[in-house]
Amino acid sequence: MRLRQIEIFHAVYVNGSISAAARALHISQPSVSKVLRHAESQLGYTLFELLKGRLVPTDEAHALFREVDDVFGRIGSLRQAAANLKRGGGGHLRLGVVPSLALEAIPSAIARFRRAHPAVTFTVQTLHHSDVLRALYERQSDIAIAYSPSEHPRLVRRRLAPGKLVLLAPAGTFPDATGAIPVELLEGRDFIDVAASGPLGAVAGSALEALGVSTREVVSVGTYYIAAALVRNGIGVAIVDEFTAHATLGSDVDCFDLVPTLDADVHAVWLEDRPLSVLADKFLDMAGEVLVTSGRDMI
Repeated sequence: MRLRQIEIFHAVYVNGSISAAARALHISQPSVSKVLRHAESQLGYTLFELLKGRLVPTDEAHALFREVDDVFGRIGSLRQAAANLKRGGGGHLRLGVVPSLALEAIPSAIARFRRAHPAVTFTVQTLHHSDVLRALYERQSDIAIAYSPSEHPRLVRRRLAPGKLVLLAPAGTFPDATGAIPVELLEGRDFIDVAASGPLGAVAGSALEALGVSTREVVSVGTYYIAAALVRNGIGVAIVDEFTAHATLGSDVDCFDLVPTLDADVHAVWLEDRPLSVLADKFLDMAGEVLVTSGRDMI
């Protein structure tokens, strides 16, 4: 299919009619019909059928659309890149970031990077660990930034910064504590569980189990910032990543290191067949610097 045929087919499929596609593309209906008929002739099968006055995609059209939508998305990226270059040699980076890193650390990295490279633009979406592969495969993100993402033969991983899990507790919960808190001190305490959040939840759960520590799970949540909000409201204690703690810490919450230390390293991942651009490589260098600084300033 030629580029114009792809554009016409996509518009008709998405908008549901030739007239709506023509309006979306700002061209005439006969032009849409002509290109569509030509595409069907070249392909050798029908893409749309008229049923009860409605234009309905055929099974072949549904199958083709999955590929065309991917191509159309890449065309959008190309147009964005071309526009950025016209504005002054900039570029565009699409990031997928787990929520806890999107609270403060990565926005700080983006702000610092744009001060040095003001022509660069970003698209940022938050995603959970379970969505990392999908976001990269579907080209929603060029790079995903997460904690210890799963190994996969099509993914390249790069460690950006060391990290750790810390304990958040309502202020005064451990009045005699002066440094790190042994995990054993969580025995029997009201606990906000974040096991559903991904690999770090599993790290915390495994540590408690290995040490034979039993907590009272009063709330189970899927994100660390919700856990931090519950701690601020005095619901219980929670084990969260240090970056969430840094972004949400206040006078009503105490933060402690844990003994033993529970690692929570931050990684960037991308598809092997879509290598990093020079611009993306520079951004990850800066993101790593920001993450390391945030970690050192944590407690």
